Amino acid sequence: MVLLQLLSSKCSIAVLSSHRAFLSKLAVTNAFTTSFQLPCRTIKTRIIPLSFMHSETMESEFYYTFGPYKIQQREVFYSTDLSFAMVNLRPVIPDVLVCPRREVKRFVDLTANETSDLWLTAQKIGSKLEHHHKASSLTLTIQDGPQAGQTVPHVHIHILPRKSGDFKNNDEIYDAIDLKEKELKQKLDLDKERKDRTYEEMAQEADTYRTLFL
Repeated sequence: MVLLQLLSSKCSIAVLSSHRAFLSKLAVTNAFTTSFQLPCRTIKTRIIPLSFMHSETMESEFYYTFGPYKIQQREVFYSTDLSFAMVNLRPVIPDVLVCPRREVKRFVDLTANETSDLWLTAQKIGSKLEHHHKASSLTLTIQDGPQAGQTVPHVHIHILPRKSGDFKNNDEIYDAIDLKEKELKQKLDLDKERKDRTYEEMAQEADTYRTLFL
């Protein structure tokens, strides 16, 4: 949803139906300025995502679920009808998570549509992040079940842009992901003060990533 803010107008106007249709279909993630030509004059308008006008109350009411945990909207930088992508609380290297919107514990329990959408979303995000971080490769991994290292019972794909030399031995990244998974669950469970990444730092990272999909 978007808010249409009139920046300058000396006459009473109604937004035309064509403009309403345009706004209703517009996936706005950043504010921008545009103009509408009306019989009385041209008016300059500001298109503002309602997410920019959040308050603590609004944030507490609108959230995504990640297993038993609540993920605030500002931590999510991309979403579809079936999937969403969020920044990681404790990343190994640049590391994001892509999850189904529905709480699903195991990969086998995803529907065909969810599976397709999850991987198409991962493909799109991986491509953008690899370019953004000037990386040359990607690691995409799923820990499917407790014995595979899954600590949060919600299917999620780790996407990590890779560069030469980021790990001395390439397979060390899987041990690092396993460790961070355990730390993530502990952090979410205990809800302690965040020492390495504040909520605002994560929100800022999500804001940066969100611009990649405009």
